[in-house]
Amino acid sequence: MRSLVVLVLAAALLSCKERKQASNLNSDSSEASGLPERRRIGYDKNGRPASVALSEVVVTGVSELPVPTPVDTASNMLIRTATAWIRVDSLEIAVAQVKQLAAQFGGYVASSGIEAGQKRLRNATLEVKIPATRFDDALSGLTPIGEVETVNVSAEDVGEEYVDVNARMDNARRLERRLIDLLATRTGKLKDVLDVERELARVREEIDRYQGRIRYLTAHTAMSTLSVTVHEPVPVVGTAGKSVMGEAFTQAWRNFVMLLSLAVQSLGVVLPLGLVALAAWFVTRRWRLRGA
Repeated sequence: MRSLVVLVLAAALLSCKERKQASNLNSDSSEASGLPERRRIGYDKNGRPASVALSEVVVTGVSELPVPTPVDTASNMLIRTATAWIRVDSLEIAVAQVKQLAAQFGGYVASSGIEAGQKRLRNATLEVKIPATRFDDALSGLTPIGEVETVNVSAEDVGEEYVDVNARMDNARRLERRLIDLLATRTGKLKDVLDVERELARVREEIDRYQGRIRYLTAHTAMSTLSVTVHEPVPVVGTAGKSVMGEAFTQAWRNFVMLLSLAVQSLGVVLPLGLVALAAWFVTRRWRLRGA
């Protein structure tokens, strides 16, 4: 009888323990299921595409978020460029201010040129590279330089191209590994081995080209281009450093000399025609006198 009671008590305790464990498991699963099922497409540590659910990375109560990948940054891949025309009082001072502006925002002057000469508008064009995060601040910094006449801003989204090039490079790397394995185990004819090596060289050339394009896109999205043209005001009359009346008298004398030169040049036409007309009149007059 005592043994029967002991068995019943043991069974009851065991069932209570199992129900407690089941309730704990159900609460854990409900908490895990409560996490939003967001999926992120990315690349694993070997460079292969991977799809990771945030609810799948919860281990022992610690949530490990995926590391940002090229696909995550693709939404911010913008190549921004701008052109600005500014009227200034002094060309040299304005050029120095533009260079100072580039250094202030962590950029640099990539190229510059100055145009000047007689009867030409003095202007200078500077191509400035500015970090993309400070691009808007640099545009606002143009106002103190002078009178901003025009500002044109354009942006090119290269995120889709960035993702596409990364995917192509990943496929090329997988093909490269397969060709290397095939070359290591190839024991056939020499022609077959040379064909594999030739294909491997072509694949590596594609990888280098993809890497170069990625570096180009990364560099041009990190640094924006700002082309600034500063010019002095157009003079209303005269030229700086010269007298307006002096130029007027000089031009009048030039016109008088030009008129005299035209008169002298016309003698080469008027004199021959006058001699011919005089000879014709003389012959006609003598013929009339004889007829009378």
